[in-house]
Amino acid sequence: MEFKHTSVLLQECIDGLNIRPDGLYIDGTLGGGGHSFEIAKRLTQGGVLIGIDQDEEALSAAGERLFVYSDRVRLVHDNYENMENAVRSFLEETAFSVVQREEGQDKISGTVDGILLDLGVSSYQLDNPERGFSYRTDAPLDMRMDRTADFSARDIVNTYSAQELTRILRDYGEEKCAAKIAANIVKEREIAPIETTGRLAQIVERSIPMKMRERGGNPCKRTFQAVRIACNRELEVLEDTLDTMIDMLKPGGRLCIITFHSLEDRIVKNAFRRNEKPCICPPEFPVCVCGRVSKGRVITRKPILPGKEELAQNRRSASAKLRIFEKQ
Repeated sequence: MEFKHTSVLLQECIDGLNIRPDGLYIDGTLGGGGHSFEIAKRLTQGGVLIGIDQDEEALSAAGERLFVYSDRVRLVHDNYENMENAVRSFLEETAFSVVQREEGQDKISGTVDGILLDLGVSSYQLDNPERGFSYRTDAPLDMRMDRTADFSARDIVNTYSAQELTRILRDYGEEKCAAKIAANIVKEREIAPIETTGRLAQIVERSIPMKMRERGGNPCKRTFQAVRIACNRELEVLEDTLDTMIDMLKPGGRLCIITFHSLEDRIVKNAFRRNEKPCICPPEFPVCVCGRVSKGRVITRKPILPGKEELAQNRRSASAKLRIFEKQ
């Protein structure tokens, strides 16, 4: 199956990055390379793009797409949580910039002109039955973004306690029937391990009352989203790396992030606000005494959404939101 993915909010991201021809840019979720192609095309004076993805099939497809710009593109197989390591390796191997030292350790701060994250699951991953992301086809239960990883959705469904499953479905899927679904998963796996997406989908459907199944689309969507997020540590990685990415930016550098559900968007929005206005002094204090200094400004007071034309061409863009932060 060919790796296909339509880049969401493409022009909005390119505009938001405010690309410099000689800059250093990072696409932390390379995917099929759509966004990266447009970034690389604008790098002409020694600029470099580092493309990172944990999916080897995505890297392969992006490599073919970006071959014409191979002189200015570096591809890295990794999770974007290790972005600092990718930048450090690049800087140490080239004369592009200087690796700074802080408290005895390499500190990759103030070295990057722009960072992009597109947190959506690619159409290829969703539509390829072998990847086990979709509840629409019966396939091995997998959901790994990185297929070299040992841990998969099968491990979650077959080993997590009812309490752990309930928490995941409630927190990551905002599922109202989380406890019932979790209890039925535990009950069913005692009969036989849950190995396929089809069997998990059947358990979920039986766990949700008919009246609730008639509203809000496929009842499996929330459970499959929750298990996928847990399997790939998506929210944990995002929350743990946002401050680091902002620190990596040069003054004037920008961080552009596309989210696809409220959990991701809330994390990004709160992190951007915290870095713009970090003061924790009580409001009655006449002056700030905490010493926390703003790292920049939020460019997007409200998220940028797809326009009518994009929505008509790509229905999967409907939930996309773009937020942008600029380092000062």
